[in-house]
Amino acid sequence: MIKIAYFSAGIIFTGFGLVGIVIPGLPTTIFMIVAAACFFHSSTRMYNWVVGHPLFGESVMRFREGKGMPKKAKYFSISMMWFFISFSVFIFLYAAAPWVKIIIIVCGLIGTSFIIKQPTFIE
Repeated sequence: MIKIAYFSAGIIFTGFGLVGIVIPGLPTTIFMIVAAACFFHSSTRMYNWVVGHPLFGESVMRFREGKGMPKKAKYFSISMMWFFISFSVFIFLYAAAPWVKIIIIVCGLIGTSFIIKQPTFIE
């Protein structure tokens, strides 16, 4: 039963990750990292597919091995994240309640600190 739950979660996170490839602002790598962790516990075949994928496999493996992110990826991730947070807070959600904007900004700060705390992979 646990294996089925891990596999199902892996499929869901893979779906989110694949959607993130085409939708700007939705991350791909983090969803694929979580999917790989789920597949590690449920399906060797799917785990190997994720870590061997030419688009995101190398990033997933670096993270799973504790090597972190390249400096360029950190800068790009943080700048894109704050671009979309700013767009959301100041344009898309202009008339939204202030607490909604605060939650979005706090989530952005948490995400930024997580990215900064990751080891920097030297290419």
